[in-house]
Amino acid sequence: PDLRGLVQPLIDRREGLLRAAARLAEAGDGTLMTRHHGDFHLGQILVSESDAYIIDFEGEPARDLAERRAKSSPLRDVAGFLRSLSYLVATADLDQDAVVDGDQSRRHSIIADFGEKAEEAFLQRYREATGDAGSLATPDKTYHAILDLFLLEKAAYEIGYEARNRPKWLPIPLGGFSTIANRLMENVE
Repeated sequence: PDLRGLVQPLIDRREGLLRAAARLAEAGDGTLMTRHHGDFHLGQILVSESDAYIIDFEGEPARDLAERRAKSSPLRDVAGFLRSLSYLVATADLDQDAVVDGDQSRRHSIIADFGEKAEEAFLQRYREATGDAGSLATPDKTYHAILDLFLLEKAAYEIGYEARNRPKWLPIPLGGFSTIANRLMENVE
């Protein structure tokens, strides 16, 4: 019952969301497919001195082996990283006991600002790095459509994961899915 406010608007827009996802998927036809991490998030990055190492290339555990080994768009990993940043912001905002009494609205603002700036910086550097990389370069419209599709997919995966493993965290992926869905539906409605 506590999640009804997040879930019901999504249920009400189900058909529109399915159509929007199908349109986004069409944008990926004929685009580059590569080997990819498959479960890329902040926990898959080890930092040692002045270097970073990406680990654990086995993909999402809930997918079967053939699906994990299949080539996909590199934007699938970009979406995974962005959703990880979103989780970082959401969980940092949950840990209010770690902060002495003070202005919680300021704390919330600082955390949200960090999340936005980290996402912008990551996307900017990714576009700069791939823009001159020949086959990795993707036109803006295609790039945004494919990224949105994978963001939606990743948030949906997270909903199932949290429902099975950490039901109290369900508002995090539901909120992320709702944000993405609302943005997609604004362009359609």
